[in-house]
Amino acid sequence: MQVEIWSDVICPWCYIGKRRFEMALAGFAHKESVQVIWRSFELDPDAPRQREGTLEEMLSKKYRVSLQEAAGMNARVTGVAREVGLEYHLSVARPGNTFDAHRLLHFATSKHLGDRASERVMHAYFSESLPVGDRTALAKLAPDFDIPESDAQALLESDAYAKEVRADESRAAQFGITGVPFFVFDGRSGVSGAQPVEVFAEALQNAWAGA
Repeated sequence: MQVEIWSDVICPWCYIGKRRFEMALAGFAHKESVQVIWRSFELDPDAPRQREGTLEEMLSKKYRVSLQEAAGMNARVTGVAREVGLEYHLSVARPGNTFDAHRLLHFATSKHLGDRASERVMHAYFSESLPVGDRTALAKLAPDFDIPESDAQALLESDAYAKEVRADESRAAQFGITGVPFFVFDGRSGVSGAQPVEVFAEALQNAWAGA
């Protein structure tokens, strides 16, 4: 059985959804027969490599709310993240364009290291203030998932895997996916959002029965 997961590395609910899905998969009787494929999705394809200002300021402008309300949004999602063992430091997050991060994840996937790479990049952004659009900073993470920093840097300085990122985004459009995280089971059924563990467990059971 195949599960495709569309997400963006700076989407706080994507990391929460990732962890909840993993918790459901860990308790699934047929987990060894499940292939998980991470798919690229850019929340803001036009974002600069590095945004000026804080994440709270960005959210305030995007959703037309006060800085206090934006801080409250971050506090709420941080609390939910903590419930699944994730530690968010959104007040010092450094958002930016994620296209290069997605290319690096495709490179890692080509070496069967996609899951480890996704985890490392997301943790770095949410917990370690990774400047997500900085190619050098991204390359420095690569040895943590067994890719030499020099190989990652060379990849990021090229245009390799750009087509693969765009293909993921085109496939998302074909499915009608407009927000992430989004989970597709065997290309037939989908689950939208960072649903409770029980919802993912049921989706796995139903997809297995359908297969």
